[in-house]
Amino acid sequence: MGGPSAEHDVSIASGKMVCENLDKDRYEVIPVHITRGGEWALSFESLMDSADVVFLALHGEYGEDGTIQQFLDGIGLPYTGSSARASALGMNKIASSKLFRANGLDVPDWIEITRNDEWARLRSPFGYPVVVKPVDRGSSVGVSIVRNEFGMQEALCDVFEISRNAMVQRYVSGREITCAVLEDERGNIPLPPTEIFPLGAEFFDYNAKYNAGASKEITPAPITNRETEMVQQIAVAVHEIIGAGGASRTDMIIGNDGRVYVLEINTLPGLTPTSLLPQAANQMGLSHSALLDKIIASAIRKSGR
Repeated sequence: MGGPSAEHDVSIASGKMVCENLDKDRYEVIPVHITRGGEWALSFESLMDSADVVFLALHGEYGEDGTIQQFLDGIGLPYTGSSARASALGMNKIASSKLFRANGLDVPDWIEITRNDEWARLRSPFGYPVVVKPVDRGSSVGVSIVRNEFGMQEALCDVFEISRNAMVQRYVSGREITCAVLEDERGNIPLPPTEIFPLGAEFFDYNAKYNAGASKEITPAPITNRETEMVQQIAVAVHEIIGAGGASRTDMIIGNDGRVYVLEINTLPGLTPTSLLPQAANQMGLSHSALLDKIIASAIRKSGR
Protein backbone atom coordinates (compact mmCIF):
# COMPACT_ATOMS: atom_id res chain seq x y z
CA MET A 1 0.00 0.00 0.00
CA GLY A 2 1.04 3.61 -0.57
CA GLY A 3 3.68 4.13 -3.24
CA PRO A 4 4.96 7.13 -5.19
CA SER A 5 1.75 7.85 -7.12
CA ALA A 6 -0.80 10.65 -7.02
CA GLU A 7 -3.14 8.13 -5.41
CA HIS A 8 -0.93 7.39 -2.40
CA ASP A 9 -3.55 8.33 0.20
CA VAL A 10 -6.30 6.31 -1.51
CA SER A 11 -3.95 3.33 -1.64
CA ILE A 12 -3.25 3.60 2.09
CA ALA A 13 -7.00 3.66 2.77
CA SER A 14 -7.53 0.58 0.58
CA GLY A 15 -4.62 -1.22 2.24
CA LYS A 16 -5.94 -0.55 5.72
CA MET A 17 -9.36 -1.88 4.75
CA VAL A 18 -7.76 -5.04 3.36
CA CYS A 19 -5.77 -5.58 6.56
CA GLU A 20 -8.84 -5.05 8.71
CA ASN A 21 -11.10 -7.37 6.71
CA LEU A 22 -8.83 -10.32 5.93
CA ASP A 23 -9.87 -13.38 7.92
CA LYS A 24 -7.31 -13.63 10.73
CA ASP A 25 -8.02 -17.36 11.06
CA ARG A 26 -6.94 -17.93 7.45
CA TYR A 27 -4.18 -15.41 6.85
CA GLU A 28 -1.14 -13.99 8.55
CA VAL A 29 -1.16 -10.39 7.34
CA ILE A 30 2.07 -8.43 6.89
CA PRO A 31 1.34 -4.81 5.87
CA VAL A 32 3.96 -3.42 3.49
CA HIS A 33 3.94 0.38 3.38
CA ILE A 34 5.74 2.05 0.48
CA THR A 35 6.54 5.72 0.96
CA ARG A 36 5.90 8.49 -1.54
CA GLY A 37 9.62 8.34 -2.24
CA GLY A 38 9.40 4.63 -3.13
CA GLU A 39 11.02 3.27 0.04
CA TRP A 40 9.72 -0.10 1.25
CA ALA A 41 9.02 -0.86 4.92
CA LEU A 42 10.06 -4.48 4.29
CA SER A 43 13.14 -5.69 2.45
CA PHE A 44 12.73 -7.69 -0.76
CA GLU A 45 14.50 -10.61 0.88
CA SER A 46 12.04 -10.60 3.80
CA LEU A 47 9.14 -10.40 1.38
CA MET A 48 10.36 -13.41 -0.58
CA ASP A 49 10.96 -15.40 2.62
CA SER A 50 7.65 -14.59 4.32
CA ALA A 51 4.96 -14.11 1.66
CA ASP A 52 2.84 -16.74 -0.09
CA VAL A 53 0.88 -14.13 -2.05
CA VAL A 54 1.06 -10.34 -2.31
CA PHE A 55 -2.23 -8.45 -2.07
CA LEU A 56 -1.89 -5.33 -4.20
CA ALA A 57 -3.67 -2.28 -2.80
CA LEU A 58 -1.51 0.09 -4.86
CA HIS A 59 -3.42 2.47 -7.13
CA GLY A 60 -2.29 4.68 -9.98
CA GLU A 61 1.13 4.69 -11.58
CA TYR A 62 3.65 2.23 -10.11
CA GLY A 63 0.87 0.06 -8.69
CA GLU A 64 -1.63 -0.11 -11.52
CA ASP A 65 0.50 0.38 -14.61
CA GLY A 66 2.40 -2.91 -14.55
CA THR A 67 5.49 -1.66 -12.69
CA ILE A 68 5.02 -3.56 -9.41
CA GLN A 69 3.67 -6.56 -11.31
CA GLN A 70 6.86 -6.79 -13.39
CA PHE A 71 8.94 -6.65 -10.21
CA LEU A 72 6.91 -9.41 -8.52
CA ASP A 73 7.09 -11.54 -11.67
CA GLY A 74 10.85 -11.13 -11.56
CA ILE A 75 11.16 -12.47 -8.01
CA GLY A 76 8.51 -15.14 -8.54
CA LEU A 77 5.87 -13.99 -6.05
CA PRO A 78 2.15 -14.45 -6.83
CA TYR A 79 0.05 -11.29 -6.58
CA THR A 80 -3.57 -10.29 -6.79
CA GLY A 81 -5.10 -8.57 -9.79
CA SER A 82 -3.96 -8.36 -13.38
CA SER A 83 -0.69 -9.24 -15.08
CA ALA A 84 1.91 -6.60 -15.91
CA ARG A 85 0.77 -6.46 -19.54
CA ALA A 86 -2.94 -6.19 -18.74
CA SER A 87 -2.24 -3.57 -16.08
CA ALA A 88 -0.19 -1.44 -18.48
CA LEU A 89 -2.90 -1.68 -21.14
CA GLY A 90 -5.66 -0.79 -18.70
CA MET A 91 -3.79 2.21 -17.34
CA ASN A 92 -3.15 3.69 -20.79
CA LYS A 93 -6.47 5.24 -21.82
CA ILE A 94 -5.41 5.69 -25.45
CA ALA A 95 -4.13 2.13 -25.96
CA SER A 96 -7.11 0.57 -24.17
CA SER A 97 -9.64 2.76 -26.02
CA LYS A 98 -8.17 1.67 -29.37
CA LEU A 99 -8.41 -1.94 -28.26
CA PHE A 100 -12.02 -1.60 -27.10
CA ARG A 101 -13.05 0.05 -30.34
CA ALA A 102 -11.24 -2.59 -32.40
CA ASN A 103 -13.34 -5.18 -30.59
CA GLY A 104 -16.61 -3.49 -31.48
CA LEU A 105 -17.28 -1.51 -28.30
CA ASP A 106 -18.44 2.11 -28.33
CA VAL A 107 -15.87 4.61 -27.07
CA PRO A 108 -16.31 8.41 -27.22
CA ASP A 109 -14.17 10.01 -29.96
CA TRP A 110 -10.82 11.42 -28.80
CA ILE A 111 -7.56 13.01 -29.81
CA GLU A 112 -4.22 12.66 -28.05
CA ILE A 113 -2.11 15.71 -27.22
CA THR A 114 1.48 15.61 -25.94
CA ARG A 115 3.48 18.23 -24.08
CA ASN A 116 5.54 18.83 -27.21
CA ASP A 117 2.54 19.55 -29.45
CA GLU A 118 1.38 23.04 -30.31
CA TRP A 119 -1.45 22.89 -27.80
CA ALA A 120 -1.57 26.40 -26.36
CA ARG A 121 -4.27 27.51 -28.83
CA LEU A 122 -5.88 24.13 -29.37
CA ARG A 123 -9.57 24.14 -30.22
CA SER A 124 -11.70 21.08 -29.77
CA PRO A 125 -12.49 19.14 -32.96
CA PHE A 126 -15.66 17.89 -31.24
CA GLY A 127 -17.14 21.20 -30.17
CA TYR A 128 -17.85 21.75 -26.48
CA PRO A 129 -18.04 20.46 -23.84
CA VAL A 130 -15.13 18.01 -23.95
CA VAL A 131 -13.41 15.94 -21.28
CA VAL A 132 -9.68 16.51 -20.80
CA LYS A 133 -7.74 13.89 -18.86
CA PRO A 134 -4.25 12.45 -18.38
CA VAL A 135 -3.65 9.35 -20.49
CA ASP A 136 -2.02 7.41 -17.63
CA ARG A 137 -3.59 8.35 -14.29
CA GLY A 138 -6.53 7.03 -12.30
CA SER A 139 -9.06 8.18 -9.67
CA SER A 140 -10.05 11.08 -11.96
CA VAL A 141 -6.82 12.89 -11.04
CA GLY A 142 -6.33 15.78 -13.47
CA VAL A 143 -9.69 15.23 -15.22
CA SER A 144 -11.86 18.22 -16.12
CA ILE A 145 -14.84 19.09 -18.26
CA VAL A 146 -14.04 22.00 -20.60
CA ARG A 147 -17.02 24.02 -21.79
CA ASN A 148 -15.31 26.56 -24.04
CA GLU A 149 -11.99 27.23 -25.75
CA PHE A 150 -10.82 29.50 -22.93
CA GLY A 151 -10.80 26.58 -20.49
CA MET A 152 -8.83 24.29 -22.80
CA GLN A 153 -5.39 25.74 -22.08
CA GLU A 154 -5.89 25.67 -18.31
CA ALA A 155 -7.10 22.06 -18.42
CA LEU A 156 -4.14 20.95 -20.52
CA CYS A 157 -1.72 22.80 -18.22
CA ASP A 158 -3.18 20.85 -15.29
CA VAL A 159 -2.74 17.56 -17.13
CA PHE A 160 0.83 18.29 -18.19
CA GLU A 161 1.82 18.94 -14.57
CA ILE A 162 1.30 15.23 -13.87
CA SER A 163 1.53 13.50 -17.26
CA ARG A 164 3.26 13.83 -20.63
CA ASN A 165 0.12 12.95 -22.59
CA ALA A 166 -3.44 14.24 -22.55
CA MET A 167 -6.65 12.81 -23.96
CA VAL A 168 -9.27 15.25 -25.24
CA GLN A 169 -12.50 13.33 -25.55
CA ARG A 170 -15.97 14.10 -26.82
CA TYR A 171 -18.36 14.63 -23.92
CA VAL A 172 -21.21 12.13 -23.87
CA SER A 173 -24.36 13.24 -22.11
CA GLY A 174 -26.07 10.44 -20.23
CA ARG A 175 -26.06 8.33 -17.08
CA GLU A 176 -22.82 7.49 -15.29
CA ILE A 177 -22.58 3.74 -14.67
CA THR A 178 -19.87 1.44 -13.35
CA CYS A 179 -19.82 -2.35 -13.29
CA ALA A 180 -17.35 -4.67 -11.58
CA VAL A 181 -16.27 -8.14 -12.66
CA LEU A 182 -15.07 -10.73 -10.17
CA GLU A 183 -13.10 -13.77 -11.25
CA ASP A 184 -13.82 -17.06 -9.49
CA GLU A 185 -13.70 -20.77 -10.25
CA ARG A 186 -16.73 -20.38 -12.56
CA GLY A 187 -15.12 -17.69 -14.70
CA ASN A 188 -15.58 -13.91 -14.94
CA ILE A 189 -18.76 -12.95 -13.09
CA PRO A 190 -20.33 -9.48 -13.52
CA LEU A 191 -21.56 -7.83 -10.33
CA PRO A 192 -24.66 -5.60 -10.13
CA PRO A 193 -24.04 -2.26 -11.90
CA THR A 194 -23.95 0.97 -9.92
CA GLU A 195 -25.30 4.34 -11.05
CA ILE A 196 -23.37 7.33 -9.77
CA PHE A 197 -24.86 10.72 -8.94
CA PRO A 198 -22.12 13.19 -7.93
CA LEU A 199 -23.42 15.79 -5.48
CA GLY A 200 -22.13 19.28 -6.07
CA ALA A 201 -19.77 18.19 -8.86
CA GLU A 202 -20.05 17.95 -12.63
CA PHE A 203 -18.85 14.35 -12.71
CA PHE A 204 -17.46 11.57 -10.50
CA ASP A 205 -14.22 13.41 -9.68
CA TYR A 206 -11.60 12.67 -7.00
CA ASN A 207 -13.58 14.40 -4.26
CA ALA A 208 -16.82 12.65 -5.23
CA LYS A 209 -15.05 9.29 -5.29
CA TYR A 210 -13.36 9.37 -1.91
CA ASN A 211 -15.21 11.75 0.40
CA ALA A 212 -18.19 10.28 2.20
CA GLY A 213 -21.41 12.02 1.18
CA ALA A 214 -19.90 13.65 -1.92
CA SER A 215 -21.84 11.36 -4.25
CA LYS A 216 -24.90 9.15 -4.27
CA GLU A 217 -24.34 5.63 -5.56
CA ILE A 218 -27.22 3.26 -6.20
CA THR A 219 -26.55 -0.48 -6.48
CA PRO A 220 -28.18 -2.15 -8.34
CA ALA A 221 -28.47 0.76 -10.76
CA PRO A 222 -32.06 1.89 -11.43
CA ILE A 223 -31.87 1.00 -15.12
CA THR A 224 -33.88 -1.40 -17.26
CA ASN A 225 -33.19 -5.14 -17.34
CA ARG A 226 -31.98 -4.78 -20.91
CA GLU A 227 -29.57 -1.97 -19.94
CA THR A 228 -28.33 -4.00 -16.98
CA GLU A 229 -27.62 -6.95 -19.23
CA MET A 230 -25.82 -4.74 -21.77
CA VAL A 231 -23.68 -3.10 -19.09
CA GLN A 232 -22.73 -6.43 -17.53
CA GLN A 233 -21.87 -7.98 -20.91
CA ILE A 234 -19.68 -5.00 -21.76
CA ALA A 235 -17.93 -5.12 -18.36
CA VAL A 236 -17.04 -8.79 -18.89
CA ALA A 237 -15.94 -8.06 -22.48
CA VAL A 238 -13.67 -5.22 -21.34
CA HIS A 239 -12.20 -7.39 -18.57
CA GLU A 240 -11.42 -10.16 -21.08
CA ILE A 241 -10.18 -7.87 -23.88
CA ILE A 242 -7.62 -6.35 -21.50
CA GLY A 243 -6.81 -9.75 -20.01
CA ALA A 244 -7.59 -8.54 -16.49
CA GLY A 245 -7.47 -10.87 -13.51
CA GLY A 246 -8.96 -11.08 -10.03
CA ALA A 247 -11.36 -8.15 -10.15
CA SER A 248 -11.88 -5.11 -12.35
CA ARG A 249 -14.35 -2.28 -12.62
CA THR A 250 -15.37 -0.61 -15.89
CA ASP A 251 -16.72 2.93 -16.04
CA MET A 252 -19.33 3.66 -18.72
CA ILE A 253 -21.94 6.15 -19.85
CA ILE A 254 -25.38 5.11 -20.99
CA GLY A 255 -25.75 7.87 -23.54
CA ASN A 256 -28.95 9.75 -24.24
CA ASP A 257 -28.74 8.07 -27.65
CA GLY A 258 -29.21 4.66 -25.95
CA ARG A 259 -25.68 3.42 -26.63
CA VAL A 260 -23.33 2.30 -23.86
CA TYR A 261 -19.93 4.02 -24.08
CA VAL A 262 -16.83 2.61 -22.39
CA LEU A 263 -14.70 5.19 -20.61
CA GLU A 264 -12.02 3.11 -18.89
CA ILE A 265 -11.22 0.00 -16.89
CA ASN A 266 -9.80 -0.04 -13.37
CA THR A 267 -7.63 -3.15 -12.96
CA LEU A 268 -7.09 -2.58 -9.21
CA PRO A 269 -10.41 -1.16 -8.01
CA GLY A 270 -10.46 0.72 -4.73
CA LEU A 271 -11.25 -1.10 -1.50
CA THR A 272 -11.84 1.95 0.70
CA PRO A 273 -14.99 2.45 2.84
CA THR A 274 -16.58 4.40 -0.05
CA SER A 275 -15.36 2.18 -2.90
CA LEU A 276 -17.79 0.71 -5.41
CA LEU A 277 -16.43 -2.85 -5.77
CA PRO A 278 -17.20 -3.81 -2.14
CA GLN A 279 -20.64 -2.18 -2.44
CA ALA A 280 -21.49 -4.25 -5.51
CA ALA A 281 -20.10 -7.45 -3.95
CA ASN A 282 -22.26 -6.85 -0.90
CA GLN A 283 -25.32 -6.78 -3.16
CA MET A 284 -24.29 -10.26 -4.33
CA GLY A 285 -24.21 -11.44 -0.70
CA LEU A 286 -20.43 -11.24 -0.41
CA SER A 287 -18.98 -9.65 2.71
CA HIS A 288 -15.81 -7.57 2.42
CA SER A 289 -13.89 -10.54 3.85
CA ALA A 290 -15.42 -13.00 1.35
CA LEU A 291 -14.61 -10.63 -1.53
CA LEU A 292 -10.95 -10.58 -0.47
CA ASP A 293 -10.96 -14.39 -0.24
CA LYS A 294 -12.08 -14.62 -3.87
CA ILE A 295 -9.46 -12.15 -5.06
CA ILE A 296 -6.71 -14.10 -3.25
CA ALA A 297 -8.01 -17.44 -4.54
CA SER A 298 -7.80 -16.06 -8.09
CA ALA A 299 -4.17 -15.06 -7.53
CA ILE A 300 -3.30 -18.52 -6.22
CA ARG A 301 -5.03 -20.25 -9.17
CA LYS A 302 -3.13 -18.02 -11.58
CA SER A 303 0.20 -18.89 -9.94
CA GLY A 304 -0.49 -22.64 -10.06
CA ARG A 305 0.44 -23.05 -6.39
